[in-house]
This record gives sequence, C-alpha cells and structure tokens, in this order.
Amino acid sequence: MTETKKYKILMVDDDRFLLNMYETKFKNSGHEITSITSSEEALRKLREGLNPDVVVLDVIMPNPDGLETLSIIRKEKLASQAAVIMLTNQGESGEIERAQKLGMDGYIVKAALIPSEVVAEVIRIAEEHKSR
Repeated sequence: MTETKKYKILMVDDDRFLLNMYETKFKNSGHEITSITSSEEALRKLREGLNPDVVVLDVIMPNPDGLETLSIIRKEKLASQAAVIMLTNQGESGEIERAQKLGMDGYIVKAALIPSEVVAEVIRIAEEHKSR
C-alpha cells in the first residue's frame, strides 16, 4: 500500500471559525494548508506564485464568490495543476452544473459531512485528479 501524498492546500472561506477548524484537521492529517478569508487575497497569492496541489473554495463569499473565483483561476491559468474543489452548503443542481462548466474537480456539500469526512473527500478528489 502506497502512502498518501501530503498535499499543499489553499482553502478559501469567509468563515474564519470553519477555516480554523479545517486548517487543524488538514494539518493533523499531515497536509500543508494556507487558509484565506477572501477570494481577492487568494487570487493575489496565486498570481504571486502560490502553487497549491488543491484549491478548496467556498461558493458563498463576498466579491468575487467561489464560482467567479473558479472562473478567474481557470481563465488566468492560476494553479493550473491543482484540483479545484467547491466546498459549500449549496447543493442546488444548477450551481453544481455551473461549477462543472467552469472546470471544477469536485463539489462537496459541507452540511452533509463531518469535518474529518470533508478532509477525506478533499484528499480522495485530489488523488483522483493526480491520477488523470
């Protein structure tokens, strides 16, 4: 059995409490995490050369929201090797379809999972992305 790769993760969510909780969970699983509370700052860091293996975006955030941020990441070819995962409480099919059209690699409804399951799902999607 091969050991799971340790990923560099960029997580963007305007909820500092949730970010801190996920940051702890990812670090305890051996991953490196950069957590940012605004899409604008995340885009700035990516443009400055931050190159994570995984980008996790909350959908509902102040300007730009997660879907707009995903669109900008793809358009500007930022973190081009990274798996981009939407993490949200929004489970509407229209939003999922829009995210798929924009090139997301995974969509996780956080209300349906406990934090450790979210971490496991992010890693599963990252592994799947890496093997493509």
